[in-house]
Amino acid sequence: MRSSVVVMGVSGSGKSTVGMALARRLQVPFADADDFHSPQNVAKMSSGSALDDDDRRPWLDAVGQWLAEHADGGVVSCSALKLSYRDQLRAHAPLVFFVHLDGPIEVITRRQASRPGHFMPAALLESQFDTLEPLGSDEAGGVVDVDQDVAVIVGQTVALLQECDRA
Repeated sequence: MRSSVVVMGVSGSGKSTVGMALARRLQVPFADADDFHSPQNVAKMSSGSALDDDDRRPWLDAVGQWLAEHADGGVVSCSALKLSYRDQLRAHAPLVFFVHLDGPIEVITRRQASRPGHFMPAALLESQFDTLEPLGSDEAGGVVDVDQDVAVIVGQTVALLQECDRA
């Protein structure tokens, strides 16, 4: 396995659920990037305002530091919507592998609606889709369809990791 894995995607795509299940399967530590947000970021999102890049920089550095500290294996769930965000994470953990949980906005909206109490309001979902820059062909990672059972998603992710390790 590569040094660490980032399960990425928009809010409601299942990053935390899949990330926890993947970490259990790989027997490595798991972290949820949401836990690295400052109280100011949480308050901003809770009020319905999207974070800007200045808000995200220290957050991404904290997530990147966690990845670097788990260079021997770890899984973190993190939106990582833009290439520049992924580059910031790679600055800390160059061998990170990104798994993009992808699906249409209708599926993600349905999934997000089943998450009461989360600080990311559904109104910000469209802005996340607008911000999303899919993985480039030069980025270590793969895309998995989110509209399937968690065990299937984890199995497909493990297959992607094994394929990357063989390359």
